[in-house]
Amino acid sequence: MPKKRENELILGRFFKWKLYQRDGVFYADARSNTVNAGRHSLITKVRAEALENLKRLDRIKALELGLAVPEEPAAGVPEGLALAEGRRLYLEHAARSEVTGGASKKTRQRYQAVFDKFQAFAQKRGVQNWRQITTAVVEAYSKFLADSNYAERTQYLELTTVKQAVKFFIERGLLPQECRINLKLRKVTDSSAYCYTQVEVAAIVAFCRQEPELLWLADVCVALACTGTRIGELAALRWDDIDLEQETMRIANDPDSPGNRLHGQRRRTKNRHDRSFPIHADLLHVLERMPRHRDGYIFHGPRGGRLKPDTARNVLTKRVLPLVAEGLHGRGIQSRVAEGRLHTFRHYFCSVCANNGTAVQVVLMWLGHRDSRMIRYYFHMFDGAARDQMKKLDFVGPTAAA
Repeated sequence: MPKKRENELILGRFFKWKLYQRDGVFYADARSNTVNAGRHSLITKVRAEALENLKRLDRIKALELGLAVPEEPAAGVPEGLALAEGRRLYLEHAARSEVTGGASKKTRQRYQAVFDKFQAFAQKRGVQNWRQITTAVVEAYSKFLADSNYAERTQYLELTTVKQAVKFFIERGLLPQECRINLKLRKVTDSSAYCYTQVEVAAIVAFCRQEPELLWLADVCVALACTGTRIGELAALRWDDIDLEQETMRIANDPDSPGNRLHGQRRRTKNRHDRSFPIHADLLHVLERMPRHRDGYIFHGPRGGRLKPDTARNVLTKRVLPLVAEGLHGRGIQSRVAEGRLHTFRHYFCSVCANNGTAVQVVLMWLGHRDSRMIRYYFHMFDGAARDQMKKLDFVGPTAAA
């Protein structure tokens, strides 16, 4: 049983709190008040920090429950930074040049979605400015995300973004130091994403091959399965990235090249590095029969124009995967293929490499990683050597086993 220490009564400005420890961590309980303020972790094992957090928690709960009104900042302390204004400043900071550490367009879009959700949560609880965002508020938001069944990776991203924003405001002098969020987050390291099987990938490609209007998607799926590339990287591939004689492919990070300006696209890989790898025979067959378009790009969409990642995602998930799942079930094959996505082909590529004994460092190079928990997850799961070693062990003897 968890070790719990005796209660200590603390009189706050608005509530009476029972302060206690469980496994060393301080908790505060104010459920016995006339107005129930709940029970909360104070996110620390240090008593002085716990009392300071409790002081802020007492104020926050009073604001949430309508027992207090926001105070005007004292003289010399920065004015309250409105939630919307803080959001604007942080996104503006994130949009600085990448040379100075700015985030990519896709990352900034993720930040916008985080602030949309967090701002709505905070305002429903009477929080109007960033001075009112305390550790207790962020902890409450964490519980809201968990109760709303958001994935742990999503929870980690959103909470980290809020903490980073508060830290940025403090560093810019927009908030006082005492507004820093003291909340440790556990980064999710395991992979729970679904991974296709070889039977499912074959069924996806076969389904697309049977439909003339989906032949373009069949080629895309084969390429993703045989390379592990991201769909954005695949959409940007041009014929001058392919050497059919040497059977090699290059994924280029060349945002400022004259060729990119000519084609109206800045090609950029996630880790900002080029990489190259051999072309598998299955993909080579596809490339050798594909027509050459005047725009120089290899893969194209349903109407012959440039391949758009969102179009490929929508067609695969809404039109192809549900019908493939039905077909597999009709053959007596239990499948979760409908849970897959385009990015699932990247996981599939990694799992096939792991299951066939490809060296970890080679796969890291092919996928453009310096290190990857996703890759190591599949290599541990398909570690044939480990399974062979386990089979050699005798724990209970042949008689007991029989």
